Amino acid sequence: MTIKFSKLTLILAFVLPTFFMACGDDDVDPTPADPSIVEIATGDEQFSTLVTALTRVGLVSVLEGDGPFTVFAPTNDAFTASGVDLDALSDAELTDVLLYHVLGAEVNANDIAEGQTYASTASTSGPDGTQLSLLIEKTGAAVKLNDAVNVTTANVEATNGIIHIVDNVILPLDVVGHAIANSNFTSLVTSLGAADLVTTLQGDGPFTVMAPLNTAFTNAATTIATLNADQVKQVLLYHVASGNVQSGALTNGQEIPSLNDGVKYTVNIDGDTVTLTDANGDVSTVVLTDVQGTNGVIHVLDAVIVPDNL
Repeated sequence: MTIKFSKLTLILAFVLPTFFMACGDDDVDPTPADPSIVEIATGDEQFSTLVTALTRVGLVSVLEGDGPFTVFAPTNDAFTASGVDLDALSDAELTDVLLYHVLGAEVNANDIAEGQTYASTASTSGPDGTQLSLLIEKTGAAVKLNDAVNVTTANVEATNGIIHIVDNVILPLDVVGHAIANSNFTSLVTSLGAADLVTTLQGDGPFTVMAPLNTAFTNAATTIATLNADQVKQVLLYHVASGNVQSGALTNGQEIPSLNDGVKYTVNIDGDTVTLTDANGDVSTVVLTDVQGTNGVIHVLDAVIVPDNL
């Protein structure tokens, strides 16, 4: 199985040509500037709810800046479809939701890689002010966000970025929400449900989750089949640690105590390769880092790690 997800890397090249034009009474600019993101939104009635929300929390001036920005813009119908009562949200909550629709670079839909990509949003409501992650999944020309919101019109160009119109409001996800949204974690989600750990990982945290792929569970099926329900729960808790430990805070040889009675696993770093050595001496590879949720961060593993207290 080929895993088709990656962190979104944005390399933007700017070419600023200088035009020397004679000034005269008859001079006319044949190429008037495109409108800005805010001008597009305020000039289109289908975005009136979005504009009202941006105005309420003072984000209009932000999106009038130079950018470049990518804005996933919900229409009025999208806000209705979401069922979100904007009046019930505090200004801080509304700001988080709106900034979750914004990327700090211009991302043309044609440049999004096929498969799954994670991008960092402008929302900094993760633990310790970390930027929340957004799952972008492209299949052919279709683009879906967090497995729940569709881009209906892509690549509306503006002077300070680009707009993609969406059919629903994109809500920030916790670590469980991110696992549910990603089809590569169905085995993990099923196991968490069976072990009655979903509610635990929907708590305040923060948590650091080492999340095994479906293939990891398949490869460990023989071992897992020998365990009772309580032992499986201990294996799952071994993949969770306290704190929001992003990859930049990991060090070679670091021992991380898990929520399984503090049983530790060891971090190994060799250049760009990060592996974990579990309590039994088995090694798994971290294939993706820093999927940031509202209550913690996920790092993705290619194997299930097993504690020694079963």
